[in-house]
Amino acid sequence: MTTSHALSVQNLKVYYHTSGGPVKAVEGVSFNLSKGEKLGLVGESGSGKSTIALALMRSHKPPAIIEEGSINLGETNLLDLNEENMRKARLSDISMIPQGAMNSLNPVTRIRKQVLDAISDHNLRFKKAEQENFLKNLMESVGLDYSVLNLFPHELSGGMKQRVCIAISISLKPQVIIADEPTSALDVIVQRQVIETLSKVQKELEAACVLIGHDMGLMAQFADKIGIMYAGKLVELGPVKDIFQNPTHPYTRLLIDSLPDTKEKRPLIGIPGLPPSLLNLAPGCSFCLRINKENKNEIPWVEINKDHFIQKCDICSDYGKIKTKK
Repeated sequence: MTTSHALSVQNLKVYYHTSGGPVKAVEGVSFNLSKGEKLGLVGESGSGKSTIALALMRSHKPPAIIEEGSINLGETNLLDLNEENMRKARLSDISMIPQGAMNSLNPVTRIRKQVLDAISDHNLRFKKAEQENFLKNLMESVGLDYSVLNLFPHELSGGMKQRVCIAISISLKPQVIIADEPTSALDVIVQRQVIETLSKVQKELEAACVLIGHDMGLMAQFADKIGIMYAGKLVELGPVKDIFQNPTHPYTRLLIDSLPDTKEKRPLIGIPGLPPSLLNLAPGCSFCLRINKENKNEIPWVEINKDHFIQKCDICSDYGKIKTKK
């Protein structure tokens, strides 16, 4: 199959199998990314965002199982690769910047060894001078001094640790970068520095990028398009401008309404109710369950504008319209 997409995810389903039944963490998610394109995946905790990230890397562990779907890098379906070839694809073709750098870096190992250990599986052979030049250029690409290589993680600030993780993830120039909440637990100034670093290296590599997070404002600055996750499903997907100016799914409208308004002083608007349990989740519209309504019919995926899609439920589609300012 010939494709122009750097990353194509189709009908991805990931379930956690428990004694009480399957937890449908990801249910039928599909999206495409071209070379150099950036997608922001947004949603509440438990909506399936991080499970998608693990599935894209094939780093999920039991009881999680990919039940169905495809994950194509160019013409290669990652789900068809054996473990040895998938191990080689990680870092060189697709890489991940993990959530929480402190938990990702070995606290008793210097940064130099951690970088070299990460690429050791790929049979790179350096002469000493070549190795030092490689490491120097890699550190500079993420705005770190060469001397950082000789430090332990505890000697670095949170932002510096996160940039080390970015450096490791781009060390072999992957086609696709998955960033799973790379700014969590960082203050707003450091968040911006990390996002600027990620944006810079992503642009230099022309890599497709999936940024996962909760912060709609951060996504607006970084992404080309935004996908809204709710209860394991992608409920809206479109260009950043369309999502903010014309949010069409009721959950998207509520997310945007919950953002502080600097122009008009008003109480913060919360999202009522709770997301449904994903254990043995019934078919139909999951958002209806949140607002005490019900629609068990299959919800169609509808293009409402160029490249702007929603799961369109006839029962809850008008919910929240009164509050949303156009």
